Amino acid sequence: MYGLIGRMTAIPGQRDALTAILLESLGTMPGCLSYIVAHDPADDHAIWVTEVWTDQAAHRASLQVPEVKAAIARGLPLIATFEDARATAPMGGIGFR
Repeated sequence: MYGLIGRMTAIPGQRDALTAILLESLGTMPGCLSYIVAHDPADDHAIWVTEVWTDQAAHRASLQVPEVKAAIARGLPLIATFEDARATAPMGGIGFR
């Protein structure tokens, strides 16, 4: 399996809008076992995204799905900063599809 954990900061006042975009097209990501979008309670602008994929190729392929590409295009203008995502090697747990 392949995992990613990343944090981004929305421009002021746009965290809810960005969150909605991140959650829109979840049914169109083959190979996605878990995709969690969470607000950071210590920062009114920050969002954490935690992903688990069958493999890295499935994640890369998801970036070419038309709905995902459209969501990225709409979401990018709402992002103030992106921290480097961290790749992980998920071993199991609750919530995998």
